Amino acid sequence: MDKQRQLLYLAHAFPPRGAIAGVRTGNTAKYLARLGWLVRVVTPDPLVMRSRTPRRQLPQPLDEGIELLCTGHVGKWLLPAWPVSTVGRRLISIIGKAAGAFQIDRSIGWIPSTMSACRHLRPDDVDVILATGGPFSSFTIAERLSRKLGRPFVLDYRDFWTESPHLRRRPLNRLIEKERALLNASAAVTVVGPSMARILQRRFDLASTPPVISNGYDPEELASVKPQSFEHKAIVYAGRFYPPLSVITPVFRAMARLLRGANVGSTKNWRFHYYGRDNDLVRAAANECAVSDHVQLHGVVTREEAIAAVAGAAADVVITSVSSEGSDSEAGIVTGKVFEAIGLGVPVLLIAPFGNDARVVVGRSPYSRCFVGGDTDGIAGFLREVIENEIPRARPVESYAWPRIAKQLDAVLRCAMEHSDRRVARE
Repeated sequence: MDKQRQLLYLAHAFPPRGAIAGVRTGNTAKYLARLGWLVRVVTPDPLVMRSRTPRRQLPQPLDEGIELLCTGHVGKWLLPAWPVSTVGRRLISIIGKAAGAFQIDRSIGWIPSTMSACRHLRPDDVDVILATGGPFSSFTIAERLSRKLGRPFVLDYRDFWTESPHLRRRPLNRLIEKERALLNASAAVTVVGPSMARILQRRFDLASTPPVISNGYDPEELASVKPQSFEHKAIVYAGRFYPPLSVITPVFRAMARLLRGANVGSTKNWRFHYYGRDNDLVRAAANECAVSDHVQLHGVVTREEAIAAVAGAAADVVITSVSSEGSDSEAGIVTGKVFEAIGLGVPVLLIAPFGNDARVVVGRSPYSRCFVGGDTDGIAGFLREVIENEIPRARPVESYAWPRIAKQLDAVLRCAMEHSDRRVARE
């Protein structure tokens, strides 16, 4: 019998932590294990990474044949989500601004903790290393463990690193060269969308275009969701905002136009619901657009509650950028939460620039619509349709289901192993 393939998976965010990054890593580990991999996940101990975000309630990883190697985390107080006193948060904010000025990865303290936790690993314990980022400290760890164990490593880009559109200043040359060196040393690179693949290939002169391993939805998780019962038509947004690219203002302007118009059904039979930690931003935008009476704020909730709200919604709002003509890097922004709505068949109201990869994803769902941020009439027209009509649920787009996506990643990992084996044989 063939020896079971062994994957060492470096995932800073992993269940039970509730961030959207943990959704990708949890499903990756789960479905690779079902494809026959022995998956060892290296992640900070949940007790070390206390967070204000409610944790996901998932089956124990061992139920899926997944082993957890939990680490410590030096300098965890650098992390934005670390819960401390009000004075402590102010101090962390100051430190965070200083780290940003010098472009220091705030998760840098995970590197020594992980290297220490992995010191017992031997080459026979690992066939290939997979690192997902951000945070991009995981890429550095992958390269160091690769040299120590003599095993290939694969880099999984959930977001851009030095090409990120959210950077407020040009990245330092040392970071660009560091990213280039890690890309050149890796056995393979995967990305979440085609625009990201093209940009990385062009920017770093890669020999080939990186394969796309998109985000997706877990059909087993969604099958267990009980939709939230609303007493009215609910327009839902669940997640964070990243001003100035990602703000809710275009939706509220469209709502204001509807409320000023004549006979949008009944003004009492619909509401906008926000679930997330940006209550203040949403409240300010609602006041500015004079739609506060039609906005309900729920704050931070569990992932289960957020998905239930999306499942019960008349439409789910997703915003990548309010720009009409986004930059090249903005075209690669595909927020992970869009896939739950696609898997549930809920109509999606996507606000994204022309050419954004998320438009391709949403375009495969027949009752969803895409707009640029300045198209107030178009957004208002779609909201009117949602409010006044019973839009049916669409069939899930199976190409975005994790069982299928995992097979694509499985092929990439196997190729990385085979490439490494051939190189060793030649040497």
